[in-house]
Amino acid sequence: MKIKNKFFSQLIGSIWDLMPIFLVILTFQTLVFKQPIPNILDILEGTVLVILGLALFIQGLEKTLFPIGESMAYAFARKGSLFWLLAFSFSLGFGTTAAEPALIAVASEAARVAADGQLIENTPEAQSSYALGLRITVAFAVGFAILLGVIRIIQGWPLHYLILGGYFGVILMTTIAPDTIIGIAYDSGGVTTSTITVPLVTALGVGLASAIAGRNPMTDGFGLIAFASLTPMIFVMAYGMIV
Repeated sequence: MKIKNKFFSQLIGSIWDLMPIFLVILTFQTLVFKQPIPNILDILEGTVLVILGLALFIQGLEKTLFPIGESMAYAFARKGSLFWLLAFSFSLGFGTTAAEPALIAVASEAARVAADGQLIENTPEAQSSYALGLRITVAFAVGFAILLGVIRIIQGWPLHYLILGGYFGVILMTTIAPDTIIGIAYDSGGVTTSTITVPLVTALGVGLASAIAGRNPMTDGFGLIAFASLTPMIFVMAYGMIV
């Protein structure tokens, strides 16, 4: 009964979260364009599926990804092995990013555009190789970012110094990287923080900060996602310079 009530609450919450989007679309379609909404039945069906999907997704995060991330962080803290903690952090960042649907889509689109612009050969093999290289580069960058973020939590380094230094590196790389890769690099920093990476990485950071004496989950546990958005910009621009 408790589970049903919680899911119902999440369902209502999903409706409220999506309501502004629906209102904007409805307002512009009827008042600005002054046209009827096309395929109204399909849109209603899709809306119901989106609401259900969002509610189920949130419930899944609370029941699986968040507890797993936090329990792994506690386990590594108790084990006291820095090597395995760092290896797990890098692997988590690399694996979750490589599996991100948004990154797969962006890498595929970037390869197609690069082929159309004659930056690479216009063959399926060349496009596949370019897209895979881009995905691996971004995944490696996020793995490195999570590893660096975990070291920051352990050592207690101030977050803003690392962020400022990172963005200085982004600006520096922007001045020397090819123009054709800069936009892709900046977008790559955004697509890494999506549905798979964010829950696990956030749970890892909060769990680790909670498990280490002298660390505050609020001030030390967050910030890993900022690294995950930052480092791909630098790595992808370097990838564009090499490729």
